[in-house]
Parts: sequence; C-alpha cells; structure tokens
Amino acid sequence: MKFIVSTSTLLKHLQAVQGVINTSSVLPILENFLFDISDKELLVCTTDLNTTMKTTLPIEGKGKAKIAVPSKILLETLKSLPDMPITFSFDEQTFAIEINTDKGKYKLSGENGDDFPAIPEVSKANSFTMPSSALLNGVSTTLFAVGTDELRLAMTGVKFELEANQMNFVATDAHKLVLHSVKKIAIPETGSFIVPRKALNLLKSSLPGDDTLVTVEYNTTNVFFSFKDIHLVCRLIDQKFPDYNAVIPKDNTNQLTISRAELLSSLKRISIYSNKTTYQVRLKLKGSELHISAEDLDFSNQADETLACEYSGTDLEIGFNARFLIEMLSNLSSATVRFELSQPSRPGVMHPSEQETNEDTLMLIMPVMLNSYE
Repeated sequence: MKFIVSTSTLLKHLQAVQGVINTSSVLPILENFLFDISDKELLVCTTDLNTTMKTTLPIEGKGKAKIAVPSKILLETLKSLPDMPITFSFDEQTFAIEINTDKGKYKLSGENGDDFPAIPEVSKANSFTMPSSALLNGVSTTLFAVGTDELRLAMTGVKFELEANQMNFVATDAHKLVLHSVKKIAIPETGSFIVPRKALNLLKSSLPGDDTLVTVEYNTTNVFFSFKDIHLVCRLIDQKFPDYNAVIPKDNTNQLTISRAELLSSLKRISIYSNKTTYQVRLKLKGSELHISAEDLDFSNQADETLACEYSGTDLEIGFNARFLIEMLSNLSSATVRFELSQPSRPGVMHPSEQETNEDTLMLIMPVMLNSYE
C-alpha cells in the first residue's frame, strides 16, 4: 500500500491534531497517529480516550489501509524536510513503514491500526451551528477562569448553556466567575453540558477567527465540533455545575468606569509589593479617584498609586486578589471597563464598556478581607 502527499500539507494536518496525544499514556498505541487510507483520502486521528481529533486531506494513492504511525518521529522528520512530495509505503503484515523522498529513505515501525481505539460516533444527538468567531470568543473569554481542583470536577470545564436564541459560556474556580453570552444563535432545544479544559484548549487553537460555521452536536456523553476538515470529539464532564446566578449580586449601587490599560498596568506594578500568599491589593474609591495600594508586612514592602476614574456612589474600600484582577483585565480588549460594587464583603462585577455585536461579558471576582495596615 502506497500513497503520495506533500510534506507541508501533511505536517499542517498532523500539527492540527497532535495536541491530543499524551506522551505518558498507559496505552502505547495512543502515542501514534492513526492513518486510515481510503483511495484518494487520508484520515488522521489522535485520541487520549477522552478527547479525539481527526482531520482529512487529499492524497495520491489507491486502495485501503489502516495503520498506527509513531507521532514523535514522524513529526520530527517532516519538520526537517522542505516542501516536497513524499511517498509512504506500508507492509500490511508487519506494519513496517517506509518513507521515500528525493533526499533519501526512512524506515520506522508502526502498529496494527485495528488496535487503535474506536472513534466515537454521533448518535441521538442535538445539533446547532454557530460562527467560528463567536465560539472562539466565548471559549477564549471564559477558559482562564476554569478551576483546577479535581475534587470540584464540574468547575474544571466550561459550561455551555443553551437557551432560546442564546448561548452562555460559564466558567468559575470559586474565586472568579465569567459569564459570556452570545445572542441570535438558532438553538433548537434548550439544555447544557460541561466541556473539559483540555478539549477547549485544543478547540481554541484550531478554530479560525472568521465566520466559518461550526456544527456542534451533543448527547448525554459527548460533544462533537466540526468545521472545515477538523472534527473534535470529547467526553463531557458528568457533574452538576454550581448555581452561578445565585452569586451574582443584582443591587450594586457603586459604579466605577476606568481605563482598562491604565488599571492593568497599575495592578501589575502594585502587585509586586503585595503579599505573595494573598496577592491582596486595596482599592479605595473617593470622588473621581481610585487609590490602589498593597503591602507585604513580612518584608516591609509597600506601594500605592492614584488613578483618575469616573465614580458614582459612596466612598468605598475593598480588597481583591491582584492576580485574579490582572487575569480578568488581560482577557478583555475594551478601552474601558465598568465595575459594579456594593460592600467590601460582597463580590465585584466587571463589564467591558464596549461589547461585540450580540455578545455580552460579565466577570465576577470575590473580595478578600483587608489587612488593617492603615
């Protein structure tokens, strides 16, 4: 069995799906690409049993074959070759692989493709489509807020919440929460599912930033994303997501509007002087000024800055974890942000002042108890 393909084309497709491969897998065959050759098409598949990616590309060849090809050595070989035609030959009895180019000949050992885990198929699934740019924005805006505590498994993924003509992306680690809504999406049936972090990182790196339509299909166990020649399947997190609406305060009477870039730069500087356990910064609001300060009592380090802002409400002093604020501001692009605050013991809510059309982002951060160093 032989086929011919361009090195650059093959490398591009392999790199699109290689992120799934876990090099420390308990099943050695999972460290391979599955090559499923069918006449003039090559299907490449990778899996870690929870997440599967596959892509198809045209080739010159005849016949059918299925073989598992070692991923690391193949990728390193292709990266070192210029763009040129490359011929793959397979021995269907021994699974030996031979690669021929104008530069030379390379031999490596493959495995029986029939031993590769079965690729999940769509069955009894609900389906809808949405623009790639909207999906990418939703994933990118929320992914940083996903938790890492495996004891709170539901928080280690992003909740996709399907409502009539609207889709919500929700992520939280119990310290911060992000709710990103996309409106005017044709949702045939309401529902929700939680997608794990790894699958979303792979999706984020694969999605085009244009209006390419992405087909999303989901059932009780898996979700399927399909766009262009890429297909991603992952097992859903079967846990109950926290009731996030219960923690979003609705009566925030204090309103702060400030330059995102100025606040972000100030926090990065001030946090250098904060306690390296709590990263606590103090925000003091009075009139049209925001006073930001931090202190590390163990090393007698202290810093403070004053920024101009627009503020309506009573004088307020509240503490936050600087790292969380920096993460939130870094994942927004608007020129200004609006904070809604109530009391020092209640969460703060942040919105970008400029939103994408038909999209809305809300970020929530829990306060920290202030040290009385002033």
